[in-house]
Amino acid sequence: MNIIRQKISVLKCDITTLALDAIVNAANSSLLGGGGVDGAIHRAAGPELLRECRTLGGCPTGEARITNGYNLKARHIIHTVGPVYSGSPKDAELLEACYNNSLTLAVKHNIRTIAFPAVSCGVYGYPIVEAAPIAIRSAKRFLEENTLFEKVIFALFSDDYLDHYRSVLGLMEK
Repeated sequence: MNIIRQKISVLKCDITTLALDAIVNAANSSLLGGGGVDGAIHRAAGPELLRECRTLGGCPTGEARITNGYNLKARHIIHTVGPVYSGSPKDAELLEACYNNSLTLAVKHNIRTIAFPAVSCGVYGYPIVEAAPIAIRSAKRFLEENTLFEKVIFALFSDDYLDHYRSVLGLMEK
Protein backbone atom coordinates (compact mmCIF):
# COMPACT_ATOMS: atom_id res chain seq x y z
CA MET A 1 0.00 0.00 0.00
CA ASN A 2 1.30 3.44 -0.86
CA ILE A 3 0.84 5.20 2.47
CA ILE A 4 1.12 8.64 0.96
CA ARG A 5 -1.62 8.05 -1.58
CA GLN A 6 -3.88 6.18 0.86
CA LYS A 7 -3.52 8.15 4.08
CA ILE A 8 -2.04 11.62 3.47
CA SER A 9 -4.05 14.46 1.93
CA VAL A 10 -3.45 18.14 1.34
CA LEU A 11 -6.40 20.52 1.20
CA LYS A 12 -6.87 24.25 0.91
CA CYS A 13 -9.40 24.82 3.67
CA ASP A 14 -10.20 26.31 7.04
CA ILE A 15 -8.90 23.78 9.57
CA THR A 16 -11.55 24.88 12.08
CA THR A 17 -14.32 23.45 9.86
CA LEU A 18 -13.00 19.88 9.66
CA ALA A 19 -14.96 17.09 11.34
CA LEU A 20 -12.11 14.82 12.49
CA ASP A 21 -10.92 13.17 15.66
CA ALA A 22 -8.40 16.01 16.10
CA ILE A 23 -6.98 19.13 14.56
CA VAL A 24 -3.57 20.49 15.42
CA ASN A 25 -3.11 24.04 16.59
CA ALA A 26 0.11 25.89 15.77
CA ALA A 27 0.13 27.44 19.23
CA ASN A 28 2.42 29.75 21.13
CA SER A 29 4.08 28.51 24.31
CA SER A 30 1.43 30.03 26.60
CA LEU A 31 -1.37 28.09 24.83
CA LEU A 32 -3.62 31.08 25.57
CA GLY A 33 -4.39 32.06 21.98
CA GLY A 34 -2.72 34.36 19.51
CA GLY A 35 -2.86 35.27 15.85
CA GLY A 36 -3.18 33.21 12.70
CA VAL A 37 -4.46 29.66 12.99
CA ASP A 38 -4.08 29.77 16.78
CA GLY A 39 -6.47 32.71 17.09
CA ALA A 40 -8.89 31.18 14.59
CA ILE A 41 -9.02 27.90 16.53
CA HIS A 42 -9.54 29.67 19.86
CA ARG A 43 -12.33 31.84 18.40
CA ALA A 44 -14.08 28.87 16.78
CA ALA A 45 -13.74 26.57 19.81
CA GLY A 46 -15.12 29.14 22.23
CA PRO A 47 -14.14 30.36 25.71
CA GLU A 48 -14.07 26.87 27.22
CA LEU A 49 -10.87 26.18 25.26
CA LEU A 50 -9.07 29.09 26.90
CA ARG A 51 -10.25 27.91 30.32
CA GLU A 52 -8.83 24.43 29.70
CA CYS A 53 -5.59 25.77 28.24
CA ARG A 54 -5.03 27.85 31.39
CA THR A 55 -4.86 24.58 33.36
CA LEU A 56 -2.06 23.14 31.19
CA GLY A 57 0.76 25.44 32.23
CA GLY A 58 1.94 26.17 28.71
CA CYS A 59 3.95 24.03 26.30
CA PRO A 60 7.63 24.15 25.32
CA THR A 61 8.69 24.41 21.69
CA GLY A 62 8.56 21.02 19.94
CA GLU A 63 6.15 19.46 22.43
CA ALA A 64 2.38 18.93 22.26
CA ARG A 65 -0.66 19.07 24.57
CA ILE A 66 -4.25 17.92 24.01
CA THR A 67 -7.58 19.53 24.87
CA ASN A 68 -11.21 19.01 24.01
CA GLY A 69 -12.50 20.53 20.78
CA TYR A 70 -15.47 22.32 22.37
CA ASN A 71 -17.44 24.17 19.63
CA LEU A 72 -15.33 22.72 16.81
CA LYS A 73 -16.40 19.76 14.69
CA ALA A 74 -13.14 18.07 15.77
CA ARG A 75 -13.35 16.19 19.07
CA HIS A 76 -9.86 17.24 20.20
CA ILE A 77 -7.26 19.91 19.60
CA ILE A 78 -3.61 18.99 19.80
CA HIS A 79 -1.57 22.12 20.50
CA THR A 80 2.05 22.16 19.38
CA VAL A 81 4.56 24.97 19.56
CA GLY A 82 6.76 25.28 16.50
CA PRO A 83 10.11 27.02 16.37
CA VAL A 84 10.56 30.64 15.41
CA TYR A 85 12.68 30.29 12.26
CA SER A 86 16.33 31.29 12.68
CA GLY A 87 17.98 29.28 9.90
CA SER A 88 19.71 26.98 12.38
CA PRO A 89 19.66 23.15 12.06
CA LYS A 90 17.88 23.10 15.45
CA ASP A 91 14.80 24.61 13.72
CA ALA A 92 14.29 21.46 11.63
CA GLU A 93 14.72 19.21 14.70
CA LEU A 94 12.13 21.20 16.65
CA LEU A 95 9.67 21.30 13.74
CA GLU A 96 9.98 17.55 13.25
CA ALA A 97 9.42 17.09 16.99
CA CYS A 98 6.16 19.07 16.70
CA TYR A 99 4.79 16.58 14.18
CA ASN A 100 6.16 13.49 15.95
CA ASN A 101 4.95 14.56 19.39
CA SER A 102 1.53 15.52 18.04
CA LEU A 103 1.13 12.14 16.34
CA THR A 104 2.40 10.26 19.41
CA LEU A 105 -0.13 12.09 21.58
CA ALA A 106 -2.83 11.26 19.04
CA VAL A 107 -2.03 7.53 19.32
CA LYS A 108 -2.29 7.73 23.12
CA HIS A 109 -5.81 9.16 22.72
CA ASN A 110 -6.97 6.72 20.01
CA ILE A 111 -7.19 9.44 17.38
CA ARG A 112 -7.51 8.04 13.86
CA THR A 113 -8.03 11.18 11.76
CA ILE A 114 -6.01 14.35 12.23
CA ALA A 115 -5.32 17.61 10.40
CA PHE A 116 -2.24 19.80 10.65
CA PRO A 117 -1.75 23.40 9.58
CA ALA A 118 1.63 24.48 8.21
CA VAL A 119 3.23 24.67 11.67
CA SER A 120 5.62 27.64 12.13
CA CYS A 121 5.07 28.95 8.59
CA GLY A 122 3.01 32.01 9.53
CA VAL A 123 4.27 34.62 11.97
CA TYR A 124 7.11 32.29 13.07
CA GLY A 125 8.62 32.71 9.60
CA TYR A 126 9.52 29.12 8.69
CA PRO A 127 9.92 28.96 4.87
CA ILE A 128 7.29 26.68 3.36
CA VAL A 129 9.87 25.15 1.00
CA GLU A 130 11.78 23.85 4.02
CA ALA A 131 8.79 23.09 6.26
CA ALA A 132 6.65 21.06 3.84
CA PRO A 133 9.19 18.22 3.37
CA ILE A 134 9.69 17.98 7.16
CA ALA A 135 5.93 17.78 7.74
CA ILE A 136 5.22 15.18 5.08
CA ARG A 137 8.30 13.08 5.82
CA SER A 138 7.36 13.03 9.54
CA ALA A 139 3.78 11.96 8.77
CA LYS A 140 4.92 9.30 6.29
CA ARG A 141 7.41 7.78 8.75
CA PHE A 142 4.83 7.79 11.53
CA LEU A 143 2.18 6.17 9.34
CA GLU A 144 4.60 3.43 8.32
CA GLU A 145 5.13 2.56 12.00
CA ASN A 146 1.58 3.11 13.33
CA THR A 147 -1.39 1.47 11.67
CA LEU A 148 -3.94 3.25 13.89
CA PHE A 149 -4.26 6.29 11.64
CA GLU A 150 -6.80 6.39 8.85
CA LYS A 151 -6.02 9.88 7.56
CA VAL A 152 -3.49 12.68 8.05
CA ILE A 153 -4.60 15.91 6.39
CA PHE A 154 -2.53 19.01 5.85
CA ALA A 155 -5.08 21.85 5.94
CA LEU A 156 -3.48 24.80 4.18
CA PHE A 157 -4.73 28.33 3.78
CA SER A 158 -3.09 29.46 0.54
CA ASP A 159 -2.57 28.22 -3.00
CA ASP A 160 1.18 28.73 -2.58
CA TYR A 161 1.30 26.42 0.45
CA LEU A 162 -0.95 23.91 -1.29
CA ASP A 163 1.37 23.83 -4.32
CA HIS A 164 4.46 23.23 -2.16
CA TYR A 165 2.84 20.37 -0.23
CA ARG A 166 1.50 18.76 -3.41
CA SER A 167 4.94 18.98 -4.99
CA VAL A 168 6.59 17.30 -2.00
CA LEU A 169 3.90 14.59 -1.94
CA GLY A 170 4.45 13.93 -5.63
CA LEU A 171 8.20 13.55 -5.14
CA MET A 172 7.75 11.18 -2.19
CA GLU A 173 5.32 8.98 -4.11
CA LYS A 174 7.99 8.17 -6.70
